[in-house]
Amino acid sequence: MNIIAEKMQIGSGKFTVMVKDSIDIQGYKTKSGSRSLENSAVAQVHAQVIKNLLAHDCTITAKTNLHELAFGITGINHALGTPINPKYPELIPGGSSSGSAAAIAAHLADFTLGTDTGGSVRMPAACCGVYGLKPTFGRVSRKGVHPEHSSLDCVGPFANSVEMIETAMQFIDPSFHAMTQDDLPQLAILNVQADVVVQDTIQDFLKKAQMQLPTVDIKTFNSAYDAGMQIINYENWQAYGELTKTGLIGADVQGRLLKAADTTLVQVKQAEKVKAQFTQEIDALLEKYDALLLPTLPQIPPRVIDAENTVAFLNLTALVRPFNLSGHPAITIPLETKQGLPVGLQIITKRSADEQLCAIAKFIVNAAH
Repeated sequence: MNIIAEKMQIGSGKFTVMVKDSIDIQGYKTKSGSRSLENSAVAQVHAQVIKNLLAHDCTITAKTNLHELAFGITGINHALGTPINPKYPELIPGGSSSGSAAAIAAHLADFTLGTDTGGSVRMPAACCGVYGLKPTFGRVSRKGVHPEHSSLDCVGPFANSVEMIETAMQFIDPSFHAMTQDDLPQLAILNVQADVVVQDTIQDFLKKAQMQLPTVDIKTFNSAYDAGMQIINYENWQAYGELTKTGLIGADVQGRLLKAADTTLVQVKQAEKVKAQFTQEIDALLEKYDALLLPTLPQIPPRVIDAENTVAFLNLTALVRPFNLSGHPAITIPLETKQGLPVGLQIITKRSADEQLCAIAKFIVNAAH
């Protein structure tokens, strides 16, 4: 199924865990889904999140495959294999943490870890019909995670329930303490562009939960999407630009990296201004509401055979990437259309309120069932 990059057996705990192959595990190479890194040295030490897992009741059973260099959204990887989407095999698994999402959909582990710089946990979670959490930026250690330097990237878990997401967070973030949401939280729907079938599926779900919610707007939402891309491009070129000389990178990622080389510091500084404006707008809304709801993806995930051109589908991250820019925690809940196709419901809360985010997600899921 091309989900697993490398099998292993580390630790002896009752929880089985697989991790994205952009996270260092001592004694193993971190190849980040790329032939250009196949001859790299093995990791000398575990990433901090791996140490945290092993300090709890976990066994790490595999590294999972990904979109090459974690720089793509489809999960298609011709070099090392594209993970099959277990529930929706004709559709893309999503990227970049494709293998980690697919492993949960295939019930190969209790939970998995991915990384999310511009939607790379939430997007594959939505594609594969599982839960995925992007924690507050900086809350989970990135020590030993590639690329080494990133101002947007977060390590986050995938699971088949919010409760297991919480368990994973308790392991990888020692400060995380699960909580419950006893009363109806103050919620609002963020007004964004998405296909009718996506919007209708979410509305049907909220009707089941007996929730009629107000709609709110964000002026800088589209600008935040663009600004996030500028920062990702600039930082990825700094991290991986040298690898473009190897001739070993797949055509899609090679092209994106070479284009990213044109990103200037002036553009990055402008993006930082947008970041401040967008963050201020979201923070202001979250003073009025406990959480904001919106689709995870603006459309149904495309079929693998239609998604070879990553650039053509970059709009798939339109609703996830802005929250990497602002740093707010975000979780995606798996829904299905009446035709049985995947839709994600994304929930946002205040920064550092990851516990409340999970509690609200549990409340909404339980209310709809």
